[in-house]
Amino acid sequence: MSNAFKFPGKFSFRTRLFAVMILMLLVAGLLILGTTSIQYESQRENYHLGRLNRKEIQIQRHIDYLVEKHDLYNRPDSVWQQYANDFEKINEIHSIQYSLFNLDGSPLFIYHSPLEVIANDYVLDPLLLQKINQSEQGRYIEQYTSDIDKFHASYRLLKDRFQKPYGILFFPYFEDVSFSENELNTFLENLYQIYIVLLGGVIFIAYFLSKFVTRSLETIRVRMGEMGLQKKNEKIHLKNATREIDSLINSYNKMVDDLAESAEKLAKTERENAWQEMARQVAHEIKNPLTPMRLTIQSFEHTFDPNDADSAKKLKDFSKLLIQQIDTMSEVAEAFSDFASLPKSNMKNSDLVEVTQMAISIFQQEYIVFSSNAPHVFLQIDRTQWIRVITNLVQNALQSVSKKKTPQIGVQIIAEPEQTIISIMDNGSGIPPNLKSKIFEPKFTTKSAGMGLGLGIVKNIIKSHNGTITFVSTPNKGTTFTIVLPKMKE
Repeated sequence: MSNAFKFPGKFSFRTRLFAVMILMLLVAGLLILGTTSIQYESQRENYHLGRLNRKEIQIQRHIDYLVEKHDLYNRPDSVWQQYANDFEKINEIHSIQYSLFNLDGSPLFIYHSPLEVIANDYVLDPLLLQKINQSEQGRYIEQYTSDIDKFHASYRLLKDRFQKPYGILFFPYFEDVSFSENELNTFLENLYQIYIVLLGGVIFIAYFLSKFVTRSLETIRVRMGEMGLQKKNEKIHLKNATREIDSLINSYNKMVDDLAESAEKLAKTERENAWQEMARQVAHEIKNPLTPMRLTIQSFEHTFDPNDADSAKKLKDFSKLLIQQIDTMSEVAEAFSDFASLPKSNMKNSDLVEVTQMAISIFQQEYIVFSSNAPHVFLQIDRTQWIRVITNLVQNALQSVSKKKTPQIGVQIIAEPEQTIISIMDNGSGIPPNLKSKIFEPKFTTKSAGMGLGLGIVKNIIKSHNGTITFVSTPNKGTTFTIVLPKMKE
């Protein structure tokens, strides 16, 4: 399927409402114009047909009077011609043109210009005569379009007092449409002007009406967009809201209450889980040195002989072993204490290059390569905490390298105008993809020894310095930790 055609984005409810109102006005206007034109044409047609009928009746009565006066019923055409002047005066009296035919369709009197309907020697067509004779009330009307104008042609059977036909009256009625068309055009022009003014007013009203109708919805939309699980969400209170909007607001406010309750429950659950997990970890780390201490004491109790010549040395070794285990327990407690609440940072303007070199100086220098694009980089840092960060990362880098390989650790500082980037690179075994998301978790470690709190503490220290720490790792090739610290504002 081709992607050449793309549907436009979704339109807002306000735009749709505005467009629907304008469309309704346009449709209503077109219906009014169409209905007006149709009604006008219908009235014009009825007016002209009524006028034709009145004129025709007047002519018929005048002809009936002359026929009866001169006793022309069933007389030959030659007798009729003797009174041609009397029949011609009908044109002048009624200001019309007409023709009179006998029942065979032959002309008796022709008092109008030639027309196509009777232009064949002024004799009516047999088919036309048949239609006249078969018509109701002896009258047949057709509408024609000639070179002169549109006109109605009326054919009426003239009858005597006994309802016996004696002739056919042909009366062409030409409509004077110039006045009616001017009147229609003037009416439509006025209607157009009124409609344009009405359209402008409706657009103005529709704009503010749509804005008023959607204002409540926009308020709800903005509040819903600002909702968050870890923030206090405000409820909506609107005056004079419609029933539907009020119902929607009540649902939103209930959702705010439910969300606050859920957030409180979630926070409580997370705190409980964190303390439980921390308690298990502390218990596990403390239990590790306690077990060998118990076994050592039990063994010493069974094997110690006061009379033994080496008893003093054995007692000294026993005491040294206990002290080592006690120191291990003390380190565990101190590590968890540091992770729970780091000491308040003592931020001072320090040379980052100098402090970093001091931190790595305790390691074997043949394994570490240090570089910096500037001899001095001054930042607001806590020297003690920064030494701890570098020491922890370098130590982890060294421990990640297997004993079969020679460690290659790189520490690099790049000073930029707005920030400083510190990178610690190693050629260790790397971090497996399934463990990358857990690398900064407090209890996570890939080593057989340790508590897994080092990187968690490092992240907290860097966060207190308004910095960020990320890493990129490739299995069996190495890992690079990158720290970005913002430059000190002068």
